[in-house]
Amino acid sequence: MNNLQVSQYKSGKSLAFKHDMTLETAVNILLNSQQIGGPVIDPNGRVIGWLSEQDCLAKMIEASYYCELVALVEDVMVKNVVTVKEDMSIVDLAQLMIKTTPKVYPVVDDEDHYIGLISRKNVLGAMAKQMVNC
Repeated sequence: MNNLQVSQYKSGKSLAFKHDMTLETAVNILLNSQQIGGPVIDPNGRVIGWLSEQDCLAKMIEASYYCELVALVEDVMVKNVVTVKEDMSIVDLAQLMIKTTPKVYPVVDDEDHYIGLISRKNVLGAMAKQMVNC
C-alpha cells in the first residue's frame, strides 16, 4: 500500500478562490460545488489560504445582524494551510489525517502551485481498493 501516491487519487482543481474576491461570490461558488472548502491562491497559483463553509458561516451570522455582507475572502480565510505534495504516500497522508482536522487538503507541486485536492474520502477509497486486492 506504500506505493499508492496522492497523485493517483487527487481530484483536479475543482475550485479555488482569490483573496480579494467578495465573500458573497465565494459562498455562491461553494454552494454550486461538491466541496466543503477550497484553497485561496495568489496570482502565481500558490496556495495562500483556505476558505471553508465553516469560515463563511461565521461571517454570515455576523452579517445577518446588519443585513449587509461586505467581507472579502481574505477577511475570513485560514492563513496556515496544510498542503500535501502529489508524491506523498496515501498511507502517510492517512496518518496525517488521523492527527489533524482538515477533511480536504490542497495538493501542490514542488513550487507550491495548486494542482488539485484530496479528501479523506479519496484516501479511504484508495485504501479500501487496495485492501480488496490483498
